[in-house]
Parts: sequence; structure tokens; C-alpha cells
Amino acid sequence: IPIEQRGDDEVRYARGWLGDQIEQVRLTPADSPTANYAFDVTPRRLITGLITERGICQADAESVLELYPEHRRP
Repeated sequence: IPIEQRGDDEVRYARGWLGDQIEQVRLTPADSPTANYAFDVTPRRLITGLITERGICQADAESVLELYPEHRRP
């Protein structure tokens, strides 16, 4: 499973309503080291479609290539 390291601020801060506005607060001391590892283990059989900036397609290589033909190998 590929492990991604995401931005530290995702674990350093939280946002929420305070009165009538959204505020951001720091959750950790300023000198506290952080790490934010993430991975996706959704079984392939449960993924039936993909939503992209170019549209919606089936979750298979050919359908993705229809939306992104520039990635098709000659």
C-alpha cells in the first residue's frame, strides 16, 4: 500500500464556528513536530466510478483514458 505524506497543517490546526464566523485554531504547541501520513485501502471491487475535473467515468483504464487521451500510449 503506497503511503503518502500530507501537509502538516492538516493535523496542526482545526477550523470551526466561533460565534458567527469560522475560526482556525492551532491544536499543537508551536515547537511540536508533526507528521501526517495517509493511505487508501478501499477495495477495488467497491469503486465503480471516478469523478474528475474532466467528468465522470467508469473505474477502468479505458474509461479514464477517454477523459485523458493525452496519456494514451502510442
